[in-house]
Amino acid sequence: MTKQLPFEIRQAQVQDVDAMYDFMLPYMLDKTLIPRDKDNIFQHLQEFVVAIMDDDVVGVAALHVYTSTLAEVLSLVVPSHHQGLGIGAALVNACEAFAGTMGITRVFALTYVDKFFMKLGYELVTKESLPQKVWTVCVHCPKFSHCDEIAVHKILR
Repeated sequence: MTKQLPFEIRQAQVQDVDAMYDFMLPYMLDKTLIPRDKDNIFQHLQEFVVAIMDDDVVGVAALHVYTSTLAEVLSLVVPSHHQGLGIGAALVNACEAFAGTMGITRVFALTYVDKFFMKLGYELVTKESLPQKVWTVCVHCPKFSHCDEIAVHKILR
């Protein structure tokens, strides 16, 4: 018998945007996440999945596709009072599953919590191995010349 998780993962919906933005805002303000306004979240809503517990959003993540073989897990946020329940791992797994349905074979993340991703089977890589990200998004970031994020990737089987 498998243990029932106290949350579910589903595609983000328009009524989730306020909660998603509220979760992401502190991380955008401290520059852990790339800033987005609510309009940007609405425009990219199809990229997002959310974790729901007791009818409330308790976590968020997105999958952004770069090429026919490469996508990024980004905007992963689980508020501290909901961490330790497996929500983050379930959100990443949902992003990976979505990538797999599209035929994508490699997913990556730029993160400050590399150990979390490594527990999920990711490996450290250089940022230079991700030119699609570096030269389309990172190059516009104020931290570009002194980026301290860690690049990780996973080959999907």
